[in-house]
Amino acid sequence: MIGPFDPIAAGGIISASLLSVPGASKFYRGGLTLYTLESRIQFAGWTEETRNNYSGPNKEVVSGLARHVRQSLGSTYCLSESGTAGPGASGKSRERTPDFVALAVATQDAVVAEEQTTGMGGDREQNMVEFARLGLELLRKTIVRNADGLEEGKI
Repeated sequence: MIGPFDPIAAGGIISASLLSVPGASKFYRGGLTLYTLESRIQFAGWTEETRNNYSGPNKEVVSGLARHVRQSLGSTYCLSESGTAGPGASGKSRERTPDFVALAVATQDAVVAEEQTTGMGGDREQNMVEFARLGLELLRKTIVRNADGLEEGKI
């Protein structure tokens, strides 16, 4: 079972992509789209301290979110993403520049995480679509690795 968590940058595109497949109820457990830091406290296991220490999307943030939501949904896999879609920067760090995304897939035994840039600059719509595509590709690779018994990319 899959439980996607696409909190910010993809804005629900990951869930919509999975749900567009006929028979999605056989593999789709549920999903969350949490846009604000406050909603992460209410639904994603964050504390006030987590929110106060948040400095932008990164592998550690999405890994923690993926672990929590996977466990909450009782899913086999949970894909989490968070990024900066644009059009402008939301800070000066790499994680706060448009086209940056952090992705993670949690399984029962591990989390595979990565950070990427799309090369699309501040094109918000294109970044959102590409963030979703990159996330779904990471999910696919993780499922294939698990089927092959590989442990590459664990954190």
